[in-house]
Amino acid sequence: MSQIKRRRRSAYDLMTEYMRGLEELSEELEEIALFEGPSWDTKLCCIEPLCNVSVTDEEVIVTADLPYTDPDKITVGPVAKDLLEIKAEIKRKISFHELGVTHRQGEFQFFRCVNRVPVPVDFKKMKTKFKRGILEIRLPRKPARKVKIEQKSI
Repeated sequence: MSQIKRRRRSAYDLMTEYMRGLEELSEELEEIALFEGPSWDTKLCCIEPLCNVSVTDEEVIVTADLPYTDPDKITVGPVAKDLLEIKAEIKRKISFHELGVTHRQGEFQFFRCVNRVPVPVDFKKMKTKFKRGILEIRLPRKPARKVKIEQKSI
């Protein structure tokens, strides 16, 4: 019988493997950070609110946190077949300083966000409700199309 000798990994090999793993992780995080971008637009003087999109069997529910907003100055509508835009004018301007950002200058006058709707919905039957600074949008899902599957005998 032959004995297989196991080579012990050196500290250098372990450290090299660890560094490769860190490099891969940092590249993944860099891609995510580039995709997301900042949550404000200083040219348009708008800030992106906190939003959530949840899908149920019958509808898609979009909620947005819109503090300091007058319900009469909120507009909601589709910008494409799968994109929903929310705009809301803020009652008073919000500065970077109020948000704890000291290295930038500027003020925000409204909220704006565009959310992707992951399933087909009927925008004409959209219902909205605004209560205590939270906007809730309910979009009924379009019924799924039935597809006829042909069976072939072998």
